[in-house]
Amino acid sequence: MRLAYIAAGAAGMYCGTCIHDNTLATALKRRGIDVALIPTYTPLRTDEEDISLDRVFYGGINVFLQQKWSLFRHTPRTLDRLLDGPRLLNSLSRFSASTSAQDLGSLTVSVLKGEQGHQQKELSRLVSWLRDDFKPDIVQLTNAMFAGMGRQLKDELGVPVLCGLQGEDIFLEQLIEPYRTQAQDTLRQRAPDIDAFIAPCTYYRDYMAEYMQVAEEKIHVVPLGLNLAEHGVTTPATGGNTKKIGYLARICPEKGFHLLVDAFRLLKERTDLGPLRLETAGYLGPRDKAYFQEQIKKIAECGLEDSFTYHGEVDRQEKIKFLSDLHVFSMPTTYAEPKGLSILESLANGTPVVQPDHGTFPEMLATTGGGLLFEPHSAEDLADNIARLLRDEPLRQQLGQTGKKAVHSDFHDDATATKTLAVYKQYTGAS
Repeated sequence: MRLAYIAAGAAGMYCGTCIHDNTLATALKRRGIDVALIPTYTPLRTDEEDISLDRVFYGGINVFLQQKWSLFRHTPRTLDRLLDGPRLLNSLSRFSASTSAQDLGSLTVSVLKGEQGHQQKELSRLVSWLRDDFKPDIVQLTNAMFAGMGRQLKDELGVPVLCGLQGEDIFLEQLIEPYRTQAQDTLRQRAPDIDAFIAPCTYYRDYMAEYMQVAEEKIHVVPLGLNLAEHGVTTPATGGNTKKIGYLARICPEKGFHLLVDAFRLLKERTDLGPLRLETAGYLGPRDKAYFQEQIKKIAECGLEDSFTYHGEVDRQEKIKFLSDLHVFSMPTTYAEPKGLSILESLANGTPVVQPDHGTFPEMLATTGGGLLFEPHSAEDLADNIARLLRDEPLRQQLGQTGKKAVHSDFHDDATATKTLAVYKQYTGAS
């Protein structure tokens, strides 16, 4: 089987979706599938061996220029190739900070329109390469924002087109009007062009079935899986005088970093817990620097600067060590998270979690037994549940070890590859 897996780069930052796509593609290759992992917008950045192509389709700069000015919809490939240079594309995180909400909305709608959008030249180039060079048996799109590709891909390649679901509604719902409504309407118009969707949990299957107005039967559930090499080797934090509470995610409001800061301030008032530290890591983009400084100011106002560390972005080795050294982990998202890759990574290293009772987290913790749920948006309830684990050492260790066993048994990359391949075979007829 030849699989064209169309992924989306994240402008040079470590991105959970990029890591997932690369991990899955690698596991499928081990099973003998001929995979072309195709970057779009920017090159992929993953903390594992990158198996993606060394070329980028739908280059982010070209896509933006084609949206803004009709001249760039007809430029020669020689000029487009210059604008698709990896170094230039990876600078887009700084460029995106100045992109207006209106530009972002109109661009999203245009890409969703596929061959009817302003990026038709980019779509034709991708389809031509797939048809003439790679010749896939099946195509997978990384997320539903690419659903507009489906019609032309199927018309010219004559193969099934599947699509992952990875939190698209969260992005689309943040668009300003009229683009939010236009984007959802366009997605609903284009969803029938996709043969099937793959969601990471039942919550998101049910939610997106209604959001896109497609039958639930058209959405298959395949849980996320990790490359578990080196995860769980280090003995997790036990006992000790200073307890460490950790956060690993993009530093931004939607990931709930401020909630954990507020909970930490409350926990520091509970003198029976002993010394505490808040250890954080993750990408901080230009848009969120003011937000981050607000949280640092809150920490400073309580005199807690010496109890807080921001480690910045961490690579794979640093990430595993970071998670292994924690006593409790939390990523208290303010939205209903459909994935939660860092939760699995924490549990893989034996560190229990405290997560909001929404999105994928109830399902994930019911399956893994690796943590506690708290009332969403409540720093007080988050603090109470963290305090419970810090006070009850046997419970903390039990949840950590139960979660670790479950992740190493059921949430590894080979399990995800096996289930994904079973879905593919339903649509290709392969045995």
